[in-house]
Amino acid sequence: MITVRVTCIADETDTIRSFRLVRSDGVPLGPYPAGAHIDVTGPTGITRQYSLCGPPHETGSFLVAVKRETPSRGGSDAMHDDVRVGSELRISEPRKMFGLATGAGEHVLVGAGIGVTPLLAMAHQLHREGRNFRLHYFASARRRAAFADQLELSGFAARVRFHFGVPRPGQQKALDAILPNLDPGTHVYTCGPKEFMQRVTATAARSLPEDQVHIEHFQPPDPAGKPGAEFELELDTGEVFTVPADRSIVDVLAENGFEVDTSCREGICGTCVLPVLEGEPDHRDNCLTRKEKAANDQIATCVSRARGRRLVIEF
Repeated sequence: MITVRVTCIADETDTIRSFRLVRSDGVPLGPYPAGAHIDVTGPTGITRQYSLCGPPHETGSFLVAVKRETPSRGGSDAMHDDVRVGSELRISEPRKMFGLATGAGEHVLVGAGIGVTPLLAMAHQLHREGRNFRLHYFASARRRAAFADQLELSGFAARVRFHFGVPRPGQQKALDAILPNLDPGTHVYTCGPKEFMQRVTATAARSLPEDQVHIEHFQPPDPAGKPGAEFELELDTGEVFTVPADRSIVDVLAENGFEVDTSCREGICGTCVLPVLEGEPDHRDNCLTRKEKAANDQIATCVSRARGRRLVIEF
């Protein structure tokens, strides 16, 4: 974890506040891969994940935006109410779970609300590299669209399309117009409310394979039905433990002296992912991609389980 100092706070909307962070020791923070996020430990000790939304090539500072959630689980309220210019926070190194594909003919970025933040960094990078892209930004109203002024004044403003005030029932019609008959080399990226992302992925899937549609999650995964059965967990070092139906792999390992690095403990950030050597994981996370889950060679140990009676992992 890195200690950073807040140098600027701005109200981007009535519910979204941005924070510019610099290292307290003066060492440059960047650059970072577009689409990356960081863990931020706020003043109450709660850790949450936030996308980096500034130009990725800038090395002096990081920019994150935090929406005050209602109801808040404690993280966003603390960032809005307790953090001031000059406050020190602890952050992780940038982690890329949502990045730009190489070799794409076109990149289509589709965001809604606070979900635009990782797409901003992608747009900055794509513009800097002279690559073909367009950004579609949905928000309930102009005044609730964070960074709209910045986008309108950017060097890539001509590639940005705003969709303000589109009601949920009308989103599908708008997406049909945005994503019709996509060229085979196109990649689509989306972040926003769950239902919105589902519409985007379903629409893009009409003309693109799954691995060309990319999703960023910042909400815990839905419960995967019943808790699941007890199973046997074996480490590559030979130790064997029983994981009860009501305990996670992370918890059982910690109880036996094997500490796994964790952050969100909700299957979002990817910190706790470990390699799988034998057995089939019951994936319950939102950090691994569909392709990674299908390979069954890694597991998010904070939420996922085993489908069978035995799972062997590398520790």
